[in-house]
Amino acid sequence: MKIRHHREELVRRVGGLTALTQAAILLIAGGYWSVQIAEGAYYRELAENNRLRKLTIEAPRGLILDRFDRPLVENAPSYSLLLDRSLAHDLAVSLAFASEILGLTPEDLDKILASHKGTPRFHPIRLAQDLSLAQLARFEVEHLEHPEFEIQTEHVRLYRHAHQTAHVIGYLGEVTNADLARPGSPYVPGDLVGKKALEGLYEIHLRGETGERVVVVDSRGQLIEEFDRLHANSGRDLRLTLDLELQQTAAELLAGQVGAIIALDPRQGEVLAMVSAPSFDPNNFARRLRQEEWREVLDHPHHPLQNRVLQNTYPPGSIFKIVMALAGLDRGLIDPENTTAYCRGYSTIYNNRYRCWQAAGHGTVNLRTALKKSCNVYFHQLGQKLGIDQIANYSRKFGLGRKTGIDLSGEKTGLVPDSTWSLEARGAPWYPGETISVATGQGPILVSPLQVAVLMAAVSNGGRLVQPHLVQNPRLHGPLPDERQLHLEEEHFALVKEALWSVVNEVGGTGVAAAANDLNIAGKTGTAQVITQERRIDNENLAHENRDHAWFASFAPVEDPRLVVVVFVEHGGAGSKAAAPLARKMYEAFFQGRSSHRPSASG
Repeated sequence: MKIRHHREELVRRVGGLTALTQAAILLIAGGYWSVQIAEGAYYRELAENNRLRKLTIEAPRGLILDRFDRPLVENAPSYSLLLDRSLAHDLAVSLAFASEILGLTPEDLDKILASHKGTPRFHPIRLAQDLSLAQLARFEVEHLEHPEFEIQTEHVRLYRHAHQTAHVIGYLGEVTNADLARPGSPYVPGDLVGKKALEGLYEIHLRGETGERVVVVDSRGQLIEEFDRLHANSGRDLRLTLDLELQQTAAELLAGQVGAIIALDPRQGEVLAMVSAPSFDPNNFARRLRQEEWREVLDHPHHPLQNRVLQNTYPPGSIFKIVMALAGLDRGLIDPENTTAYCRGYSTIYNNRYRCWQAAGHGTVNLRTALKKSCNVYFHQLGQKLGIDQIANYSRKFGLGRKTGIDLSGEKTGLVPDSTWSLEARGAPWYPGETISVATGQGPILVSPLQVAVLMAAVSNGGRLVQPHLVQNPRLHGPLPDERQLHLEEEHFALVKEALWSVVNEVGGTGVAAAANDLNIAGKTGTAQVITQERRIDNENLAHENRDHAWFASFAPVEDPRLVVVVFVEHGGAGSKAAAPLARKMYEAFFQGRSSHRPSASG
C-alpha cells in the first residue's frame, strides 16, 4: 500500500509538470503567432524602418610638396555615386535610371557590378566618380523614388602641375584583384591606389587609414542618427627635393620635343628637376580612365608613360670621351700636353676608316683641344691603347651599366660591353674594330640620362659617386649607401674640368651655345648616331626617325659646382645646337633668374 501511495504521488507530480510545460509551449506559440501572423506586418515595418549601416570615412591622402613646401599634389572634394543593391526594388530599372544621368550604357554599369561579385549585397558599390553639379542635383531630386542611390563626398587627387611632374609623381589607379587577395590587404573593390613613380612607391606612407561611421537609417535610406564613429587618419605628406620653378623651366624647354632633362645637386645627389617628354596628365587617371583613353595613351608613338630620364637608354656619343680621358690619364697612357694626334677628318685603324665629325679635320690636338673640339681621332687612338675591357672597367666605376639606386622603380641598367659580354650575349668574340666605335660613345654601349648626370656629378665633385634621390626624408627611402670614392687623381679631374670649361667658354668649343654671362659652366656635347652612314649626311636631309640624338652634359659653377644639368633630345641632331642652349636656360633660371632669391640647392 505504501509503494502504491508513492507511485500515485509521483504520477500526480509528473502530470502537473506536463500541464505546466504544455501551457508554456502554448504561450510561446501564441506569442509567435501574434508577432509573426496577427501583427507580423506591423513588426516587419518596425524592423525595416530602423537598420544599422556602416559607412566608410575616407582618409585624405598625404600631400606631395616640393623642397620649398609648394604643393605639387593635393586633394580636392569630389562627389561619387554609390548603389545599395539591398534597397533596389528592381536592379535593372535602377541601372537604366543611372545610365541616363551618367551618360553610360547599362552594360557599362553591369561590368562595374560584375567586378563586385564577392561584395555583400548590403555593401554600397561605387558606380561613378566626380559627378557634375547637374548629375548631383538629378540624383538628389529623385532620391525618394530611388533610395538605393547615395551621394558620397570623397577626396580626389589633384595634380596641380600635371604634365610637368607626371613622371616623378605618378598617378592613381583602381586596385587590382591581386592587391585585394594579399593577406591583410586594407583595400576594397573600387579603391584607388598609387600605381607609378612616387605615388606607387610610397603608397603606404601616403594612403592613411580609413575610418567608419555606424548610422541608423530608415527604409528609404534616410539617416536617423549616428550610432558610432571611428575617425580616419590622414596620410602623411611627402616632401621632395624637387625645385618646382626649375621643374617648370625644364618642362617648358622640352615642350613639343621628345627627350629628357635632369638637374641634380652634385654634392648630395638631390634631384632638383626631372622631366621626360612627351608627358601625360595624371589627373585623367585619378578619375578612372576610360578604355579608349587608356588605349590612346598606350598607342601613342612616343610612349608618354615612359620616363626617358631613367627608363630609356641611348648611345652616349661624345659625352663618353670624358670617361675615356680619365681612364687614359689614370692608366698613364696619355700625357695631357705631349700626347697628341693629327686629325685629317678620319683615322685608319685595323685597315678601316673611322670618321671624325669634322670632315676637314682638327689638325694636331692634345687632350684639352680634343675635348674642347670633340675630336674623334684622338679618342680613336686612345681607345686602341686602352682596349674594350679597360674601357668597360672605368665605365662601371663611373656608374654606367648599373642602376643608380634612385628612389623610383623601373630604372634600366643600360649596357657596358666587354669581351665576356660579347661571348655570352652574341656567341661571338669581341672584334678590336668595335672598340674604336665605343671609344667615341657609339656601338653597343647604352646609358640613361640619369647615369650621365651621376657621371657628371662625380667629375664635378672630384670623384665621388652620389646616389640620386627625390624624397628629402632619408627614413623613407632608407639610408643611402656609403658614397663611392673613385680614387682617381685630383689632378686628373682638375685637367678634365678645365677642358670641359673650354668646351663652353672658348672660341672653337662645341658647347659655346651653353655659355652664360657671369657663370662658369663646364660641359660636353654629344651626338649619337641612330643609323650607320657610309658617308656623312646632314641631319636636315634625313628622315626625322633617322636623325642623330643630341646630348649636353654639364655642371656649374666650375669653381664650386652646385648644379649638374643633362639635356637629351631624341632625334634632335647635333648636341651643340639642340641640347646646349636648353642647358644654358636651365642655369640662367637657377642662378640668375627666378631662383636667385631662393636658398641654395642644399639648403
